[in-house]
Amino acid sequence: MPYLDIKLSGPCLPDTIEKLAAGMTDLAVSVLNKEREVTAATVQCVPPGHWYVGGGSIAEKGQTSFFLEINVTAGTNTPAEKSAFVAAAFKKAEGILGRLTPASYVIVREVPADAWGYQGLTQQDRRLRHAAGSAA
Repeated sequence: MPYLDIKLSGPCLPDTIEKLAAGMTDLAVSVLNKEREVTAATVQCVPPGHWYVGGGSIAEKGQTSFFLEINVTAGTNTPAEKSAFVAAAFKKAEGILGRLTPASYVIVREVPADAWGYQGLTQQDRRLRHAAGSAA
């Protein structure tokens, strides 16, 4: 049940936003083995003149950047899967947005199972219910 929070400096065209949301969702499913049906994504556009790297505006340098944070349940992915996701997400973003500034970041944030959930149940509650059902 990951949540993808994507910020980009541009271009913020509807087609670009849709490609980023769909592409990153596809990677969450294929690389991190997440369920598509409960994977959510938001894309926020930051005006290029408001994005700075090294103290300078990337707009003035003619650069593009993005930031992706994906929240996943702690312990559900291996270090190799997380590393593969970071690499694939950067490559996917670069394919959609064009050459990116190296200071474009991807974070895989692991949230404890008892600290988040969906449809009114934490991930820990889901695990406990599944285990109780399997034991019956």
